Amino acid sequence: MSILIIFLCIALLVLLITQFKVNAFLSFLLISIIAGLLLGIDPNQITSSIQKGIGDMLGSLVIVIVAGAMLGKLVAESGGAQRIASGMMQLFGERYIQWAMLATGFIIGLPLFYNVGFVLVVPLIFSVVYRYRFPIVTIAIPMLAPLSVTHGFLPPHPAPTYLVAQFGADMGTTLLYGILIAIPTSIVAGPLFARTLRRINADLPKTFQPSSVEGKLPGLWISVVTALLPVFLLAATTIGKPMIPDEGIFKSVFVFISNPDMVLLISLAFATYTLGLRMGMPVNKIMTIYGEAVKDIAMILLIMSGAGALKQILMDSGVSDEIGVMLSGMDVHPLFLGWAIACVIRVCVGSATVAGLTAAGIIMPLMGRPDVNPNLMVLAIGAGSLMFSHVNDGGFWLFKEYFNLSIKDTFRSWTVMETIVAVFGIIGVMILNTIIG
Repeated sequence: MSILIIFLCIALLVLLITQFKVNAFLSFLLISIIAGLLLGIDPNQITSSIQKGIGDMLGSLVIVIVAGAMLGKLVAESGGAQRIASGMMQLFGERYIQWAMLATGFIIGLPLFYNVGFVLVVPLIFSVVYRYRFPIVTIAIPMLAPLSVTHGFLPPHPAPTYLVAQFGADMGTTLLYGILIAIPTSIVAGPLFARTLRRINADLPKTFQPSSVEGKLPGLWISVVTALLPVFLLAATTIGKPMIPDEGIFKSVFVFISNPDMVLLISLAFATYTLGLRMGMPVNKIMTIYGEAVKDIAMILLIMSGAGALKQILMDSGVSDEIGVMLSGMDVHPLFLGWAIACVIRVCVGSATVAGLTAAGIIMPLMGRPDVNPNLMVLAIGAGSLMFSHVNDGGFWLFKEYFNLSIKDTFRSWTVMETIVAVFGIIGVMILNTIIG
């Protein structure tokens, strides 16, 4: 009976978000209360469970996500992202233009949240199309595929960061595994898939014609290093972990600087100098940029906290154990199961973030099994959360309207691209799981 209640609550959550257009944070809170009452939790305890779930969630995530948002916003506002894009174009040349777009999308996508990255790269896509006269979709897809992959797979993006914290995974290891899967997935969903879309074209709006004046921009390499510094630091501390003595001052210092919170704060401090102060940007402007970055991700943090509240209700009611027993009896690998659950929720809800967060609460009871690698579970659910973007996803309409496509062509390009990302993502996860045992 408890499991049936949970399924009904999740169905109601989907309806509230999709049909009744209720804010996702409020939907999570409402469903948490309803679930708590139906599962027999003392009404006085429900409030405490919700508060604990929200507090535990934000306590483990807020520094990483906020600092990551600030870093990405500064990379964009300082012109660092524009410099990276123009540098990649010069490096690859016209012949390999799609690969230049892929590399640019991947580098920009690592620090920038998806919506910010999308709006930022659209003028670049149009400028390339105007200059080289390529079909627009064959240029857009190679750049947007890695933006989508990094958003769903890699910390410090919100959903992967949430999953890392919930599953007790290691952020550095998850990032390394994620990059190993993200690169081939982006190649297949980007340049290779784009070759099949040459017949899709659209009229180009004149408002996106490029300006001949680029203005004062930071250098290419300092822009790349600053944007990728969190990746470099997390990778270095993960690889170097076995080389550090078990005790002593070096161990203490290493543990301190390898903490994801410290990695993001160090990267933010570095960016504040290299892309801010060093470029003559006044402190008050830098702080204004950081304030705007927090506004951009405030709702994401609230949605995550709402998901944390629902997770805590499931744990306090004891229904998590029942779900664990039921899922354990299914003859399906847990990684594939987590991916499939995220896929279903994504198709129903439309939001990759909500799909990942909700799937995490359902699959949580299986995380104690010895055959479940928490780092790979983060990636499996992240891949599933990107499956089959369609008319209930804002990204679908963003792509359609910006590139002036028909519904049919949007399905043929954007929706298929997202599905390729999801499918090749889980294939990569299962291959990696076989290799690392």
